[in-house]
Amino acid sequence: MPVRVAITDVRPTVDGGRFPAKRVIGDVLTVSAVVCADGHDELRAQVLHRTDHGAWAAVAMERTPVGRYEARVPLVDVGAHHVAVEAWVDEVATWERTIERKRAAGQSTELDEQSAQQARQRPRRRHLVASPAYQVNVDRPIGGCSAWYEFFPRSTVEGVDGAAGVEGAEGAGGPPRHATLRDAIDRLDYVQSLGFDVVYLPPIHPIGASHRKGPDNSLVVGPDDVGSPWAIGDQTGGHDAVHPQLGTVDDVRALAAAALERGLELALDLAFQCSPDHPWVSQHPEWFIVRADGSIAHAENPPKRYDDIVPLNFDSDDWPSLWRALADIVRFWQGLGVRVFRVDNPHTKPFAFWEWLIAEIQRDDPGVVFLAEAFAAPPVMHHLAKVGFTQSYTHFPWQHAPYQLEQYTTQLTTGEAAEYFRSNAWPATPDILTEELQQGVRPAFVSRLVLAATMSASYGIYGPAFETMAHEARPGAEEYAANEKYQLRSWHLGEGTLAPEIATVNRIRRRMRALHHDRTLHFHHCDNERIVVYSKTAPDRVLGPADEAGCDDPVLVVATTDHWSTQVGTVSLDLSVLASRGGAAGSHGSDRWEDWHDYEVVDLFGGRRYRWHGAHNVVILDPATTPVHVFQVRRVGADVGAVAGVVAGVVAGVVARAPA
Repeated sequence: MPVRVAITDVRPTVDGGRFPAKRVIGDVLTVSAVVCADGHDELRAQVLHRTDHGAWAAVAMERTPVGRYEARVPLVDVGAHHVAVEAWVDEVATWERTIERKRAAGQSTELDEQSAQQARQRPRRRHLVASPAYQVNVDRPIGGCSAWYEFFPRSTVEGVDGAAGVEGAEGAGGPPRHATLRDAIDRLDYVQSLGFDVVYLPPIHPIGASHRKGPDNSLVVGPDDVGSPWAIGDQTGGHDAVHPQLGTVDDVRALAAAALERGLELALDLAFQCSPDHPWVSQHPEWFIVRADGSIAHAENPPKRYDDIVPLNFDSDDWPSLWRALADIVRFWQGLGVRVFRVDNPHTKPFAFWEWLIAEIQRDDPGVVFLAEAFAAPPVMHHLAKVGFTQSYTHFPWQHAPYQLEQYTTQLTTGEAAEYFRSNAWPATPDILTEELQQGVRPAFVSRLVLAATMSASYGIYGPAFETMAHEARPGAEEYAANEKYQLRSWHLGEGTLAPEIATVNRIRRRMRALHHDRTLHFHHCDNERIVVYSKTAPDRVLGPADEAGCDDPVLVVATTDHWSTQVGTVSLDLSVLASRGGAAGSHGSDRWEDWHDYEVVDLFGGRRYRWHGAHNVVILDPATTPVHVFQVRRVGADVGAVAGVVAGVVAGVVARAPA
């Protein structure tokens, strides 16, 4: 029998199904497709859905006003899911529709009723067709929404009293002490108090002595210089060893367990490179690039040369053994309780390697999270996300003006990119200190913090440098002076840090479900080109007991990018966007923007509430007191719940502070 039904444009897919789309457990996946056939017969369609180890289940699809068929599939298991679309001609429904129309017109239906009865005796699915099956990878919640805190475990916290700030290697209390992983456990309570989800440590492995770098990447090295943690390996071990001054692998196990006790997860750095002293250099010289003179090549990015690092040769004839050895490194740390990894420079290794490695690891534990640290060309960053990276660093640090923020972020959160690319925004890293932060004014740090934490479902800060507002740059470079990458530092976390603002924004993130994803990010207009305005609405989710304390109201962020002068502007909102939630009405009670003549915006960051009318409202942003609003949007008279009260108590002493 000739096929009459066609199924096209199935969504979500990535590169026509070559790569999986991404969701998190609890999401409701909307599967849609264009289904059509010749003639005027009634069509039926359904989504077939299964996990890797389950049977197919069917979910009926409905025809939408725009002509697509769609169904909503709850995702309640972590791991790989598979969906396909089936469609067919429903002969009985076609006859029933004909009969109904003829009766309405007063026409005879006797023969039609006989034909309908005959059709009921035949299979109802005629001209059945099916699409290919497409994969959707479902992660743990932390894969889709997480707040990261990075610190160097070898640096010490000398106390919490006194003014916030930083000492160099020769502070008032003497040279800093090389801390241990047991000291890092003591830091966890502080990280927990700030409301983070992930505590991330740069490499904790032995550091090579050959060509070790001195302070500020100097080639002049003293006997006490500690070197860069990214120059991995010496005679005591390589990627599966811990630096002797930091502790032992048992300390890593204890640190991971202590983090979990506090609601945190430990993330370790995967830097697949070696120092010239790494055991593999002598044991497996075939895994490295050998130059014409027989020596092993150092890492280079001309004119830069990294003498303390030798790169692995992924084109080696013995590449299968190298790949297996690297997978064993990941499994080793998994065995100690680590399920989150930040991957250093993945864009300098083959795509095929990452696709294999991530699939290999997640086959045994689909909850393992991989963050790609790749500040590369957009096509490279996007392809890394496609081949399996859970999250990706972005070029957020260099997007300063409102139009830059809108243009760049929109590319990551709309179209097919929204199905596979999950951004993780960082205002600064040990390698990046932008000119904006080099100004050293508090409003700049507050603004960048809130933008990163609300514009992206995942974000991170490099602490304690960020909360103490460290801003001194190495001359001629966009990076920190006295960089922790090359020396020990002492940080004072007393009064005057950004800790209250950080704790507040993380509390807001936990409470407001709209901030748990990026697919509803929408930019609104402001007539002041220095003010950025955007909103998010809550995702469509299957809520469990752990989610009941959350809030589904829309979140609206209004921020000034001028850190020195008061800015005034008229915000013009697309109320139809604010009134929607995952295709359905939100908890604010209406999906009709016409009903939004009067509503409240409650500033969760500043603790005040305002009455707004219609789409156009005036905002005044003074960087000294109110550089940013994080509004919970509510209908007039609605109870804002405990959020505003809790947050107002935290920020009571924050909003009146002048720039440092």
